[in-house]
Amino acid sequence: MIFGIRAVIEAIQAGKEIDKILVKKDLQGELVQELFKVMKGRDLSLQRVPIERLHRITRKNHQGVIAFISSITYQRLEDIIPFLYEQGKNPFIVLLDGITDVRNFGAIARTCECAGVDAIVIPSKGSVTVNADAIKTSAGALHIIPVCKEKNINQAIRYLKECGVKVFAASEKAAENYTCVSYDGPVALVMGAEDTGVSTENLRICDQIIKIPILGTIQSLNVSVATSVLVYEVVRQQMNETTH
Repeated sequence: MIFGIRAVIEAIQAGKEIDKILVKKDLQGELVQELFKVMKGRDLSLQRVPIERLHRITRKNHQGVIAFISSITYQRLEDIIPFLYEQGKNPFIVLLDGITDVRNFGAIARTCECAGVDAIVIPSKGSVTVNADAIKTSAGALHIIPVCKEKNINQAIRYLKECGVKVFAASEKAAENYTCVSYDGPVALVMGAEDTGVSTENLRICDQIIKIPILGTIQSLNVSVATSVLVYEVVRQQMNETTH
């Protein structure tokens, strides 16, 4: 965490990985304008917040601005996919659409790392970020598996499809059972937030929508559990292919 307007400007200019910047709601002045100028064109998450929230984080002289430095270096999907193809590998990617719970994120990362997923994709706004809680829950997996912070999930899905990756979205509204689908070749799974699921605009552009059958009275699985089920079905099928 860094605080103070000048310190935050310098961190941005130095190319530090910044998760989000909190700015006091009605903060004005030349230095603040300079901060906004430096942020322009960079994909940084900015939140306008009441002064009380900033005071809760630190009582030091924050000048109305606090930035959170990322615990890891985020990767770019555009670098990872060509690299995987060059290695002769079929990419296996998991995209998280609107997931905000860091413990779920950590658990998903742990499963993905164990299952050999090549990268996790999160959007730069309105999503989880890699913080200490997420790293702890992931048992350190977030230090190993590449995490790509993309402008939005929709663009990431379109890019993957252009690269020949078949994109599956999980939704309880789907007609297709997840075990009745073939996951051969390059694969991506899109998982949505527990309350809202994968957004309609993202569902629309995915190649196929799949569901895990729910046989009890509770209508949905925890998202990290659902991710584990689907990820390991992909692993099972792809391992069967290589052994036959």
